[in-house]
Amino acid sequence: MNSRAFAIFALFMVQLLYGLNYTFAKIVINDNYIKPFAFVILRVVGATMLFWVFSFLFPKEKVERKDYIKFFTAAIFGVAINMLLFLKGLELTTPIHAASIVTITPVIILILSALILKEKITTLKVIGVTLAFSGALALTLFGESTREGDNIVLGNTFIFINAISYSIYIILIKQLTEKYHPFTFIKWLFLFGCFMVIPFGYNQLKEIHWETFTPYVYFSVGFVIIGATFATYILNPYALSKLKASTVGVFIYLQPVIAGLFATVMGADVIDVVKLVAMLLIFSGVYLVSLKPKRTS
Repeated sequence: MNSRAFAIFALFMVQLLYGLNYTFAKIVINDNYIKPFAFVILRVVGATMLFWVFSFLFPKEKVERKDYIKFFTAAIFGVAINMLLFLKGLELTTPIHAASIVTITPVIILILSALILKEKITTLKVIGVTLAFSGALALTLFGESTREGDNIVLGNTFIFINAISYSIYIILIKQLTEKYHPFTFIKWLFLFGCFMVIPFGYNQLKEIHWETFTPYVYFSVGFVIIGATFATYILNPYALSKLKASTVGVFIYLQPVIAGLFATVMGADVIDVVKLVAMLLIFSGVYLVSLKPKRTS
């Protein structure tokens, strides 16, 4: 298998792992095995340990003192706010809603790039932004859940803020990822993130009754830590280093499809007309945003 083929395989695996993650995490949280903020601690601490252990397999890099502040800032948006709001939002909304809203991330990155980096926005991209936000708004206002206790509006709002936070994180790490090996960057990012999330979920962590865990629950927790966190943070940088950004962007469409199919099979969600229309609006918007403008001669 050549490097491009493996990069495409890696990119597909990232979307597959993320897609399955919505249902595994949702079931564990809503069956009251682990509350969302406690789950964040398990996810971040577990992944941090793995990143630091495996980092010893790579050459040691010296980090400039000034960059530790950048790591810390990136951890606020990329680990703390991102993961706390994601799992809390997932507790209140459905896997399909969450996966669909997350695909709006490229649109948010475009807007932030225009505001912060002063990048130009074309008419086509403005139309794309409008469509994508319309889809997200439709999901939030008109989407429903088959589970009692869900709060779609609040859950979707948390997921949307999560997407904004992750988009800020992507902009913040742009220079850091070019300067350091992914393992060097990620191990420090998660280490700082550990200290940020523990105060939020410490009390919830003490409430976990480990003796009630079934093999399925243990598998789900392990999947979130190893598959949807550790593996994706390894595979994604590799794919980005081998493929064009436009190619990587297209693969994000797979995430809600995989999440929707798996959630439906597992009985964690259902597909209805509102979700299909909203997903179509979001997909169309993200596609238009991802198009490169034609060069004029």
